[in-house]
Amino acid sequence: MGIKRPNPARWLYYQFGGTLPADYREWVLRDATCSTWVLRVCVRGMLHILPLIAVMFAILYWAGGSWPIALGAVLLGVLVVLRIVLTSSVESVDARLSRHGFPPGHASAVRNQMDADAAARYRAVWRGEQ
Repeated sequence: MGIKRPNPARWLYYQFGGTLPADYREWVLRDATCSTWVLRVCVRGMLHILPLIAVMFAILYWAGGSWPIALGAVLLGVLVVLRIVLTSSVESVDARLSRHGFPPGHASAVRNQMDADAAARYRAVWRGEQ
């Protein structure tokens, strides 16, 4: 049996900081420790500001600005948000797992162990080390 994934409504609730039931613990752990966890954090951050982006673009365009200037202003705002999201990504993912009942720092520990295992496999295959 595979990992139980949340339906779209629960996934959206989870993306905005909600806690999923215990049935989804494995999926939450995978979400926080898979190889694309940073991309998932970026998508989460963009999902949070998507409505604001649309409103700001409409206001800037409607206020008499040309669309390239409005798009540039919104893009600069997106870049600032991405920087903030990426700087706090490790802590936010660890906190998310803590809300789901995992010990503090568990996601970082799992990712560090996965990196160490991958480095050991690399050394065994390409360098002949045991």
